[in-house]
Amino acid sequence: MNIAVFGAGAVGIYVGASLLAAGADVVLIGRARMRGQIASQGLLLSDLEGRRQRLEGDQVPYQESPSALAAADLILVTVKSADSAAAASAIAGWAKPAALVVSLQNGVGNIDTLRSLLAGRQVLAAMVPFNVVQMEGNRFHRASGGELMVEAAAGLEPWLALFRQAGLPLQQCQDIAAVQWGKLLLNLNNAVNALSGLALKSELSQRAYRRCLALLIEEALAVLRAAGIHPARIAKAGPRLLPALLRLPDAIFTRVAATMLKIDPEARSSMWQDLQARRLTEVDYLNGAIVRLAESLARDAPANRRITALVHAAEQGGLQPLSGAALYRALRA
Repeated sequence: MNIAVFGAGAVGIYVGASLLAAGADVVLIGRARMRGQIASQGLLLSDLEGRRQRLEGDQVPYQESPSALAAADLILVTVKSADSAAAASAIAGWAKPAALVVSLQNGVGNIDTLRSLLAGRQVLAAMVPFNVVQMEGNRFHRASGGELMVEAAAGLEPWLALFRQAGLPLQQCQDIAAVQWGKLLLNLNNAVNALSGLALKSELSQRAYRRCLALLIEEALAVLRAAGIHPARIAKAGPRLLPALLRLPDAIFTRVAATMLKIDPEARSSMWQDLQARRLTEVDYLNGAIVRLAESLARDAPANRRITALVHAAEQGGLQPLSGAALYRALRA
């Protein structure tokens, strides 16, 4: 039972290395830069519960070529959303037809891309609730909680015990699309966090930034209602309660929403990490997805449209971190 993790970024490496440490046969597939880092420094896995597990470089099978997909019985797709079509093409060219493909990507449209290009194969959607940060010393730190969620399917049965042993239990659900939309609402904060320049816990502890997120979520909920989409409850509070909860004064929010702030102080959004590394972000597949859905309904989503443009400006190095008040003004302009 061989596993290939296709797209060895922070989440891909954490999941793949956790399975490897649990005794699975795993190969990571990614870029040469990461291969060099792992070879020279190894990997250290850690989490907010105190886990610390080291893997030496020679313990981590890593390939740059998609030809490594050929032996895989399970392929975990963790590439960025913009690379979904290229990943599907590589899987179609190299993987055996019986291999189970599971998308662990952010956003809501990746599974459609994969399935359209991998007709006849079993392709399942999933949702990763936790945040992984790459730290100094090639440490991959799981900085928030939650269990992997995946659409229910018979093909998962042989893998359940292994994922559980790796500390990554798979929670099966019938309506994964609703789960993905629920997660996307929370992921609208990725752009807020990236533009704030702060750690997630610090950003969410400030009402000025939470008001920005509340505005984005409220606008997104109106678009989803118009489209007949019912997002699942991912956080402790249901989607429709989130805007009011986020707008509470800091002292009240800290008490009422304590679980929302149960985040490691080191946690940052993946979008912030991308900006720091001068990589293109996934904003078009998060806030941009709300904008496109609104346009398909002949509506507008101005706040999500504006923050998408701000992130694109930041990708070009044209924007410094914004205060919560300044960001809110920009979203309401």
